[in-house]
Amino acid sequence: MVSKGFKREVLSIVGRENLWENPEDVLCYSYDATPLPPCNPDLVVRPTEEEQVARIVLLCAREGIPLVPRGAGTNLSGGVVPVEGGVVLLTTGLNRILEVNREDLYVVAQAGVVTAKLAAAVERVGLFYPPDPASMSVSTIGGNIMENAGGLRGLKYGVTKDYVMGVTFYDANGERVVGGARTVKCVTGYNLSGLMVASEGTLGVLTQAVLKIIPPPGARKSMMVVYQDIMKASEAVSAIIAAHVLPVTLEVLDSFTIGAVVEATGVDLPTDAGALLLIEVDGHPGQVEDEYGEVATICERLGGKVKVAQTEAERDEVWLARRKALSSLARLKPTLILEDVTVPRSQIPAMMAKIEEIRGRYGLLIGTFGHAGDGNLHPTFLTDSRDRGEMERVEEAIKELFQGALDLGGTLSGEHGIGVAKLPFLVKEVGEGTIRFMKRLKEGVDPRGIFNPQKLVAAYERDLERD
Repeated sequence: MVSKGFKREVLSIVGRENLWENPEDVLCYSYDATPLPPCNPDLVVRPTEEEQVARIVLLCAREGIPLVPRGAGTNLSGGVVPVEGGVVLLTTGLNRILEVNREDLYVVAQAGVVTAKLAAAVERVGLFYPPDPASMSVSTIGGNIMENAGGLRGLKYGVTKDYVMGVTFYDANGERVVGGARTVKCVTGYNLSGLMVASEGTLGVLTQAVLKIIPPPGARKSMMVVYQDIMKASEAVSAIIAAHVLPVTLEVLDSFTIGAVVEATGVDLPTDAGALLLIEVDGHPGQVEDEYGEVATICERLGGKVKVAQTEAERDEVWLARRKALSSLARLKPTLILEDVTVPRSQIPAMMAKIEEIRGRYGLLIGTFGHAGDGNLHPTFLTDSRDRGEMERVEEAIKELFQGALDLGGTLSGEHGIGVAKLPFLVKEVGEGTIRFMKRLKEGVDPRGIFNPQKLVAAYERDLERD
């Protein structure tokens, strides 16, 4: 609980229009896009200038009050749930694009800039910012960096970390820290930009980023490949990668997800299909034709029927179908649990078989889609949290899902982060030594533990002590 004096000091920094404290006003900042119990913060503040961020951090450090940085709250692992109350600091008031440099190929943006708006601003000057998380119309650059967000184009172009050239953030002393640079090469000290990526707000409050931008591709071709068997579709994914072809996107939808998308959106998809692969290649026109030919040959050899988008409208409809997968599934049951297991690309068939086995053995509703070309699958559990018996089966199924991914040389999370939801499982992947190292790092830069407590390290230590 924060004191009245603390509230008055925060009010003097941000003004009444940027501070919320009533329970009904702060409720929507008590959760993110993960189905977890809400935790109300004591205050929600929205600084509009970086200097205000420094002052708020200092106040919280002085009083030992938890401070949770938050962008748009589209996180999918409980990363911005304020589990100890305190202050939620919205970065959405820091929403300016400060520079788009066409000559040196970078953009400087504040943390609260919406990803799609940044991509559009870059496109207007003839350049390209590739990271495209499914939430890009809402999510912010700061949140993308804190979670290392991926997206449909990750297979060829990489994820957020591959575009972060520099960062500005405020540490636990309220001091402004700058890492990286506007140059392609930079080795002046620790890689602070890399340290902040995927740190989930546990090390400081990010306020600015320098991001790499690139020339756009000259041509592209999208296709939809229809399979009667999801295992054959999975084999095609592995075969395409093994042939050393890297499409821009290589996405999969299982039959259950296809039906949900058609019902929700009316998009024209073959509802009798066992699975769909949605694929796009881009580059120089000649390269596009060569890669399309190779991909189509592989897909057809494994029983796929290839349909190429002939117009921009057809292309847009293909990708609308993929982007609407999650929201379409969410309509079907009161509770949706979206998972994020990732395996080496060669293990996609084995991981898909594991998901199918879990679905049958536990008698659960699971729709699977995802970035198959990255090895990143999103098995989506549809359930009702009020049904205790079914939720117990879901929890056991998720444990098996995670263990299955680890057994195949994979990871617990390809792009959603750890947050609260995956804390109990991380030690299985990284080991106790890694967790203790992260804990020492956290204590060194945040000795009072104010930044997003109970995330990434604090809860692990309790688990280790219990063991």
